[in-house]
Amino acid sequence: MFQAVSLERFVDPGPVDAVVASRSLHHIPDLPAALDTIAGLLERGGRLIVHEHAWDRLDEATARWYLEQRAALGPAPAGSVAECLAAWRHDHAGLHGYGTMREELDRRFRERFFAWTPYLYWELGGAVEQEERALIDAGAIQATGFYYVGERSMG
Repeated sequence: MFQAVSLERFVDPGPVDAVVASRSLHHIPDLPAALDTIAGLLERGGRLIVHEHAWDRLDEATARWYLEQRAALGPAPAGSVAECLAAWRHDHAGLHGYGTMREELDRRFRERFFAWTPYLYWELGGAVEQEERALIDAGAIQATGFYYVGERSMG
């Protein structure tokens, strides 16, 4: 069974084997309640599979690379790295950062897999994923995405 709906609109008595949350948790206003709902849907040992955006990990080096890539795509946004960071923080104000998401996940699930991943390439049209990965692996820029698989540990 697959349903592409918001958590608030999902109706199923459960239990289910797995729930996938793709680029969504950072947007959910009441993250603790949402994760409680997900945990309640899962059978014991069920898995939550997450692909997320750790927007708060954008640092100066990563912002510089991001701006360079945007400039290569066409008319670049005017501004410095500091202005890019300020605009980024403004655009993401009120969204959950990595620390908050991870804390809430760890309260309800046992980690079974975790990996930092490229994420900015999505915003750049996808063509630079390999370059972003190579720079992350080299420690030149921060990963702003992550994969997480957690096993239901409560109830």
